[in-house]
Amino acid sequence: MSIDNILGIASSAMNAQMVRLNSTASNMANASTVGSSPDTAFKAKRPIFEALLREEQLTQGAKYLGGVKVAGMVDDQAINRKILDPGNPKADKDGFVYASNVNEVTEMVEMMAAGRSYQNNVEVINTAKQLMMRTLELTKV
Repeated sequence: MSIDNILGIASSAMNAQMVRLNSTASNMANASTVGSSPDTAFKAKRPIFEALLREEQLTQGAKYLGGVKVAGMVDDQAINRKILDPGNPKADKDGFVYASNVNEVTEMVEMMAAGRSYQNNVEVINTAKQLMMRTLELTKV
């Protein structure tokens, strides 16, 4: 495996973790929103990752087998809570609004895990860089 492949795979993983962090941040930003029905209430978004294991998967800018790409985003299927708030302009005819299905604790765990995964891939790149520098030092002799 060449250094180029190592850097490409690690950068694809870093990109995937940035998508994960961005979706978590969006979920947290919408945690306190309400809707007038379960269909209009905010649903947490989750990225779906796909490992690049076959040549035919190398599309949309991905160049390296072994990397990862974001295959899509899906809505979390958790139920939206029903809250009695007749004074809210978004309340339905019975006076209920529907809260987002975002669980702040789950989102914080997702954020910490994504941050750690991102940092692990930064370490992979730093280690590859150090190995390249040591190899260059060997050629100076």
